[in-house]
Amino acid sequence: MAEPSTIARPYAEAAFRLADARGALADWSAALANLAAVAGDERVRATIGDPNVPAARVAGLFLSILAGKLSGELENFVRVLAENGRLEVLAEIRSQFDALKNDREGVVEAEIHTAFELEPAQTADLVARLEKKTGRKVQARVSVDRSLIGGVKLVIGDKVIDGSARAQLAALGNALKA
Repeated sequence: MAEPSTIARPYAEAAFRLADARGALADWSAALANLAAVAGDERVRATIGDPNVPAARVAGLFLSILAGKLSGELENFVRVLAENGRLEVLAEIRSQFDALKNDREGVVEAEIHTAFELEPAQTADLVARLEKKTGRKVQARVSVDRSLIGGVKLVIGDKVIDGSARAQLAALGNALKA
């Protein structure tokens, strides 16, 4: 079977083009997040994977769970995904859609891993520095990883900046072995 990212790409691109043409990128992003959450539920996944449940019924399940929260275009999108057996890749579709949206809006996502909780002012300062360095608006997700010992590890796209004490100790250890 093809990779989920390969399967999801044409659907994400089509959704992006449609949402962009309507000026509804934020609405589609929020709706795709809701759809991905529904698709991630264990009971819904079991229904999606059951070959005895018709596609129309699976689509109906999604539409009933999110009743009143989806536009007509989004409802049709769900039906198309169900008919083509692609509801299981909704999380990947959402991820790729958001990447296209962020690219259009000049936003870059950054993962900030810290050894200790950051104060809001520290986070704001770090985000401001990243925005200055990248020249783009930074959307940061901060998480605490006690194994870093101290410092910060940044992941921006495919770039990793590891300023953690753990990384520095590892580098020192390698230098002493050489």
